[in-house]
Amino acid sequence: MSQISIDLNVEVPMRDGTILRADVYRPTAPGSYPVLIQRTPYDRTGSLNVLIFDTLAAVKRGYIVVQQDTRGRFDSDGEWLPWAYEQKDGYDTVVWASGLPGSNGKVGMFGGSYTGQTQWAAALAAPPGLAAIAPQITWSDPADGLMFRGGAVELGLNAWWTLAQSLAQLPKVVEDPDELLGAMATTIADFDTLATKGYWELPAAPLPALTRAGLPDIGVQRGLQNPDTTEECRVAGHHDQVTVPSLNIGGWYDVFQQGTLDNYIAMRERGVPARLVVGPWPHVNAFSFGQIGDVNFGLLSEVAPGAKTMTDYQLDWFENYLRDGSDTNDSGAPVQLFVMGINQWRDEEEWPLQRAVATRLYLHGDGSLSFDQPIDEQSHSDFTYDPADPVPTCGGNLVMSTQFPAGPKDQAAVESRADVLVFSTPVLTEDLEITGKVTAELFAATDGPTTDWVVRLCDVDENGVSYNIVDGITRVSTEPESIDKAEIDLWSTSIVIKAGHRLRVHVTSSNFPRWDRNPNTDTEVDDASKFRVARQSIHHNALHPSHLVLPVIPH
Repeated sequence: MSQISIDLNVEVPMRDGTILRADVYRPTAPGSYPVLIQRTPYDRTGSLNVLIFDTLAAVKRGYIVVQQDTRGRFDSDGEWLPWAYEQKDGYDTVVWASGLPGSNGKVGMFGGSYTGQTQWAAALAAPPGLAAIAPQITWSDPADGLMFRGGAVELGLNAWWTLAQSLAQLPKVVEDPDELLGAMATTIADFDTLATKGYWELPAAPLPALTRAGLPDIGVQRGLQNPDTTEECRVAGHHDQVTVPSLNIGGWYDVFQQGTLDNYIAMRERGVPARLVVGPWPHVNAFSFGQIGDVNFGLLSEVAPGAKTMTDYQLDWFENYLRDGSDTNDSGAPVQLFVMGINQWRDEEEWPLQRAVATRLYLHGDGSLSFDQPIDEQSHSDFTYDPADPVPTCGGNLVMSTQFPAGPKDQAAVESRADVLVFSTPVLTEDLEITGKVTAELFAATDGPTTDWVVRLCDVDENGVSYNIVDGITRVSTEPESIDKAEIDLWSTSIVIKAGHRLRVHVTSSNFPRWDRNPNTDTEVDDASKFRVARQSIHHNALHPSHLVLPVIPH
């Protein structure tokens, strides 16, 4: 399939008369071909698309490919209101694409992040012709990684993303050239100074950087003001509306990692064909050659096994569902995981793994971690949390301004702080595999009405370097000095902690600017002078045994 034709700026009418625009790539040879669609707010002609999926490679394999700007973005008409129109527009686009000249009537969808969500939105609408989706690195519940996490604002992502989208949108909403130039200059300056200025400004929503440019907060603030917004982009709880197979591709250090896993779990529980692939990847993994954060996972980590590229992997999977005469039988392993630590891909028949043993890892008063429950009667560890001097974000599952790279990072600077409690196991004498969801249960007290608890699990290598694996946060309201049980979801991982290494746990009250700071007061705070310093206490005794629960794989 060597010849390709391209139709640019093709008009795609929506049911309300709005015109969206797309580029259509097709083989020139006569025949009947399946159609693949990406619906993106990030410019259908942009270089980012090639990193997610190689359009020309797909056409050479015998697919018609449609790259479409979503409503209100770039060449498409209408109002840009994230998530609001994706179900209806997705339905209309699939129906239109299934009737294109040369189409065999079967449509698949691809893409990641927002363009992963546009696939789920279309699948929820159930248009005729949609036969398979391949969502990458996308969420399930917007309250668990998109807008919020554990009740805290996902500030690092939302401030960066909202400003980035505003830059592209300004020419559409500001008509006066002088006003446009000023708004662009203001927004660019705010984008460039997020790490030193923008993230620190109050309130966390609406973002002051947006109000300066006269733009609405299309992310968190819209979600806070309008509960319907979270429903517009929610997949969780609606999987029963989806009947098409899904290829779910995620990364252990992706900001939407748990959403990818949860979407897969929900579809398999319903008996709808689904496959899951998870590598050691962050949200954006362009030309890393296996280097993620401070750790090199090797070249084989770049591509799922059995494929030359991730595009090939997706196309091989689409063959099961989109070709005329295909038997709709995906014979590949339903789950393919990259196991960090030993840096190997492994096929599995399920997720989560039923053979995983929920194993408690307890915090102790001497700073140790142990699989033995504490016997002390009064043991606790104390620290002071000052929201004016929060613990800085250092690696993890994030998408933020470039000063904050994702992935495993050396935690030395974090662990040296007085407001971070550090607990470590002795050196392990044999390998320990952790594959599945990690959770924490803290018995904790604060002297104010509200605060945050942050827990992080780390792998300490033979040289004493501590690398973050997973972490989580929960925002609590409480009676001062009351010892309450706090449950923290640290999300999931697959890693072998090698013999000679140690496990380490951090307990603190901030991870900023990834998550917004809790001011430790139950009143609205728009000025740092209204912060209050909190006295925190973590209990780890026989009556209050604070611990993590690890999914340990027996060997």
